[in-house]
Amino acid sequence: MNLSLRTLTLAAGCMLFAGQLMAEPKRPECIAPASPGGGFDLTCKLAQSALINEKLLSKPMRVTYMPGGVGAVAYNAVVAQRPADGGTLVAWSSGSLLNLAQGKFGRFDESAVRWLAAVGTSYGAIAVKSDSPYKNLDDLVQALKKDPSKVVIGSGGTVGSQDWMQTALIAKAAGINPRDLRYVALEGGGEIATALLGGHIQVGSTDISDSMPHIQSGDMRLLAVFANERLDEPEMKDIPTAKEQGYDIVWPVVRGFYLGPKVSDADYAWWKDAFDKLLASEDFATLRDQRQLFPFAMTGPELDTYVKKQVADYKVLAQEFGLIQ
Repeated sequence: MNLSLRTLTLAAGCMLFAGQLMAEPKRPECIAPASPGGGFDLTCKLAQSALINEKLLSKPMRVTYMPGGVGAVAYNAVVAQRPADGGTLVAWSSGSLLNLAQGKFGRFDESAVRWLAAVGTSYGAIAVKSDSPYKNLDDLVQALKKDPSKVVIGSGGTVGSQDWMQTALIAKAAGINPRDLRYVALEGGGEIATALLGGHIQVGSTDISDSMPHIQSGDMRLLAVFANERLDEPEMKDIPTAKEQGYDIVWPVVRGFYLGPKVSDADYAWWKDAFDKLLASEDFATLRDQRQLFPFAMTGPELDTYVKKQVADYKVLAQEFGLIQ
């Protein structure tokens, strides 16, 4: 009897200890590594809403902004200064992986963080104001061929960024040297939209999910989306792909989250379990669709493998454009 009691007590203690290890983060935070209004902001706010809706968090996760280097400042800050903070998620995108492939995040590479979850994908796009003289991708290409210095293109990040790569691929297909294009480096989709609508740039190399609010308001048009086929959404079905206009370019923009490198296994497991539940939820699918994202669900070791392969593939592409040796 005493042995059984001791066994039950020990088991209860172990369960309590395990519960404490797997407890909800006390001060959950999502860092959007750019200014408000772009894709990183959208990614954090998607998780913020979904985690509350599914009752996985009891209080809303804070969203904070850490612009700089299209993710580089946040990456370095978390790895070097907050490596064990189990309550802090950081948003990433395919553009983050492209920058990692080129060494743009400084001394830290793709193995420096714990890749947690990918929650959806968007696609790259070429945006103009609604009254732009460019009506399709060929109009833009002809203007670039005539005089690339007269077309000011806004992109998130500098030469070699994801947005730069989209227009570089168009230029290459049209026989134009990408280095001749005239770029303005901006910090994410929010700034690109502001600059485009303000008349400071003529073209925005951006992301369809960042652009849709401005498309729906009638302020902007998309010349092309870099998807395999037209997107099956009522507000997107009339947007032509680059492929159907003769430019075989596809550029998905996967979005997700990572944690610091020294976050405990217990904290990592809590977040992975939370995102596994989210990604299987119909309510989450609805929230994702409302934010103009398409299904792409991956967590844990599977995501880590995906990230490492993507970085390797991007290194090959960067070498092709002479961005790295």
